[in-house]
Amino acid sequence: MAKMDLIDVANSKSIDQFIEDYLPSSEWRSWIHPATKAEYQITLQTAKAMSQPDFDACFHLIEITSADDYKKSQDGWKPRSKRKEMKLLDLKYLLVKLDNQVQGFVSFMPTYEDDYPVIYCYEIHLSSALQGSGLGRVLMQHLDVVGEKIPGTAKVMLTCFLSNKRGVDFYKKLGYAKDEFSPPPRILRNGTMIEGQYVILSKDIKR
Repeated sequence: MAKMDLIDVANSKSIDQFIEDYLPSSEWRSWIHPATKAEYQITLQTAKAMSQPDFDACFHLIEITSADDYKKSQDGWKPRSKRKEMKLLDLKYLLVKLDNQVQGFVSFMPTYEDDYPVIYCYEIHLSSALQGSGLGRVLMQHLDVVGEKIPGTAKVMLTCFLSNKRGVDFYKKLGYAKDEFSPPPRILRNGTMIEGQYVILSKDIKR
């Protein structure tokens, strides 16, 4: 009998079944801002099922928080390509809303990277009112829970621009470190070492 692929199993579940199996506690469904005491609602949605207004709001958050980093990179800022990537089949979104308006999100996918079963964090973006509030840490912890619940998952992984120093520092505080498969620096003929434009970070799943 062929060995069951638990990543495929996770991705084949309905969103309700995914929540029941991998986010069993209901505590993740809301979050209270420590300063304003406003209560934010959190939902889990697939890229396919997300409404167009919510999708546009997520894209706008990426644009205002990260477009400059993309523009500085070799590939540049390509809105059409980014929108296409945001609709990848197995991508899931934890949407953070206040008064039914998207204020932040984290997108992720159970998948394989270099033959390792992982939870890959594609994006995490918060409105200015939520930055530095502690919500980012909470959202990333939800990914830890999903990884812990999917048997065999090795780690949580993500890609971050090195120019995004605040982001790199944030992930390192959460226990992320440079992954073994992160691109090495380029060494010029004169011996000068040139760092890449991004780094792949990862954190082992604890069980």
